[in-house]
Amino acid sequence: MSKAFTKEVEDSDDDVPQLPKLPASGKNYITPAGYARTQAELLTLIDLERPQVVDVVHWAASNGDRSENGDYIYGKKRLREIDRRIRFLTQRLEIMSVTDPRLHHGSEQIFFGATVTYIDDAGTQTTVTILGTDEADSAKSEVSWVSPIARTLLKARVGDLLQLLTPAGPVSIEVLSVHYPAPDLH
Repeated sequence: MSKAFTKEVEDSDDDVPQLPKLPASGKNYITPAGYARTQAELLTLIDLERPQVVDVVHWAASNGDRSENGDYIYGKKRLREIDRRIRFLTQRLEIMSVTDPRLHHGSEQIFFGATVTYIDDAGTQTTVTILGTDEADSAKSEVSWVSPIARTLLKARVGDLLQLLTPAGPVSIEVLSVHYPAPDLH
């Protein structure tokens, strides 16, 4: 039989989130806090959410007709979502490289984990924190270490003038300050 006449399976993994592309080095840097959050999410899914949904699906299945059983249908759908997320997080944890920005505390050079304040040629002052691809949140002024601004800033020092390439053309920026979290004293 031709492939053209085979039935598509509704539960295909085509909608699985794809891993964001990483630089050729293959590294996926993350802070210790970001790694802990990712691990905690994975353990919550495995130890709490998945068993609860399995119990609901088991109970709903025991009620008989599954074709019109909302608890069963929704439960199976939620179970697939949880399993997809577990696979995604497991893959991400395997390639993460934990890097502690506290090691650079007091440095004026920009490395992973730095909070950098810079000013552009229009006089706009901006502060960003350079974090991992899995933990950066633009709403909190956090940028991924593979983003254009982070790549421009990395290895620069306070006072350096840099050229940031933007879609509108190059923009001159000057690094005003660099901060790292303080190391634990205990």
